[in-house]
Amino acid sequence: MEKTPRYFVTVDTPARVHAMSQDVKLIVVVRDPVSRAISDYTQIISKTPDIPSFESLAFKNRTTGQIDSLWSPLWIGLYAQHMERWLAWFPRSQIHLVNGERLISDPAGELGKVQDFLGLQRIVTDKHFYFNKTKGFPCLKKPEGSSKPHCLGKTKGRTHVTIDPEVIQKLRDFYKPHNQRFYQLAGQNFGWH
Repeated sequence: MEKTPRYFVTVDTPARVHAMSQDVKLIVVVRDPVSRAISDYTQIISKTPDIPSFESLAFKNRTTGQIDSLWSPLWIGLYAQHMERWLAWFPRSQIHLVNGERLISDPAGELGKVQDFLGLQRIVTDKHFYFNKTKGFPCLKKPEGSSKPHCLGKTKGRTHVTIDPEVIQKLRDFYKPHNQRFYQLAGQNFGWH
């Protein structure tokens, strides 16, 4: 088992993973690409506070509204193009998509689907989670062999930067056809606006 967010978006990774194992089961967590981009930017500015504003980085030309789809926080959210690359090497049946929003609102339900996909008995249930109001995320209750609960690290759950609503709408409009294509490839509608 290995975990990294970069594998899904790195161009040569599907071929490399396929060369390693044609039978591997792949799990990808996706979330609304606009929220994901803002979250990504929030994490970047926490480490590099002197970078330009989200708005100035998201557009090649703000006046014309031309979006810079190669800017990493936006490019990562072009799920359809990344998924197409994976589907060239693996059947859809070997790729499980976790709904990132539901992972927060119903972690046991989403993890139940993961357990099913992996052919595992459903042992992770609602009783294993509690909602941490400070983080705004569900956390694991005290894991076996531990004296304290496990929650996401300090880089998760921080307040996002405020983005101009007009910029958010332009990004939603930009992503709409990409999301529709992704829904087709995924065989599921994630309901992103």
